[in-house]
Amino acid sequence: MISKVKKTSRALNTHLMNSARSSSDITALASPVTGGGTPVVWFEQLFALAVTQGKKQPAEWAQAVWQILQFQGKKLVKEGKTLETDEQNLAELTEKAEGFAEKLLPVLRALWVV
Repeated sequence: MISKVKKTSRALNTHLMNSARSSSDITALASPVTGGGTPVVWFEQLFALAVTQGKKQPAEWAQAVWQILQFQGKKLVKEGKTLETDEQNLAELTEKAEGFAEKLLPVLRALWVV
C-alpha cells in the first residue's frame, strides 16, 4: 500500500519544497508511511529540497539555501542580531544544516518524505 502512494507523495513534497523557495506558509510534508503530514519547518524544507536535488553535504545545502535567501534579499538573525556577511550567514546555515542531517533527515527518510 505504501509503495502505491510513494510516487504521489514524492511529487507533492517536491511541489511543496519548491514552494518553500518563495514562501514559509507550508509547515509539513506528506509521508506515505503515516498517511499524513510530518512537521517540517521552512529551512528544513529547503535543506530537504537540496537533498532531493542531489546535494550530499550540509555545507552544500547551506549554500543552496543562502542563494535563495540572497535572491530574496534576506539575511539571518541570530540572538537578535542580523548576520551581515555572507560568511556569517553561511556559517549559521551550515550549523542548521548539520543539525538537520543529524536529527531530522534520518526521520524524513524513514517516513519516505525524501
